[in-house]
Amino acid sequence: MNTAIRHETVDCGDVKLHGAVAGEAGGPLMLFLHGFPEFWAAWRKPMEYFSRRGWLCVAPDLRGYNLSDKPEGVEAYKVKHLIADVLAVGAHYSKTPFVLVAHDWGGAVAWSVAIAQPQRLARLVMINSPHPYLFWRELTSNPAQQKASEYMNLFRLPKAERVLSDNGYSRLISAFAKLDEAWQAELIAAWSQPGALTGGLNYYRASPLYPPTAGDAGAMKLKLELKDFMVRVPTLVLWGERDTALLPGCVEGLGQCVPDLKLVRVPDASHWIVHEKPDLVCGEIEKFVREKHG
Repeated sequence: MNTAIRHETVDCGDVKLHGAVAGEAGGPLMLFLHGFPEFWAAWRKPMEYFSRRGWLCVAPDLRGYNLSDKPEGVEAYKVKHLIADVLAVGAHYSKTPFVLVAHDWGGAVAWSVAIAQPQRLARLVMINSPHPYLFWRELTSNPAQQKASEYMNLFRLPKAERVLSDNGYSRLISAFAKLDEAWQAELIAAWSQPGALTGGLNYYRASPLYPPTAGDAGAMKLKLELKDFMVRVPTLVLWGERDTALLPGCVEGLGQCVPDLKLVRVPDASHWIVHEKPDLVCGEIEKFVREKHG
């Protein structure tokens, strides 16, 4: 079994994405999407776990991050481009529907893939990443979520790169509940790639989902309808309930958007549940991908 991680590049058309790959070519594909401010290595433990069980595991650096291309301008980070990237990587490694696993901003992309192209996915696994319709609802009607999301407005400002890189990236480092020295060093190396911090921040700048302020209505400018955001893919949602940025309201009523849903709440985990409880995460994913749906 080829469980060693190797590094490959996929041409997605307008960008080339670096990715980590483990497992045998031809095995069923499990594609992992990281969030901000991480990169492919956030998935190292799940990749090892599933590659040992016959899966072909692929974890790209999303556009703008680490070793992937970093196109200039906010427009290049609109959701249509992010969807196209994921579909291109999926098509490169699998002709059949694949399992998509995602966290945080990777989850925002994955929800959009599932809504737009459900036929390409066999299963969807979401980890502390709110469904876009519910996040819009919370940003427009829940003062607690608006306050918890205030950092998004900072990340949209021109000064964000300077603020986040000051004092050895201390503000980004403090976002994590706990960091061992090796992982912290890897993160800083990824953030230090030329253009990488701007690339990650451009996801926030390109998105219309951000909390309102006195001078900007933010998400309130949107008029969304539930019917346009239905997810027709069997979906597992793992939710660390100690997430201070994404509050439990983000999963209330999720079954209305995702008819085939398994929701696992983890009371003693935070936003960083993949690192805090890798055995639980891998175990729940394994059970879910083995279940019969339909």
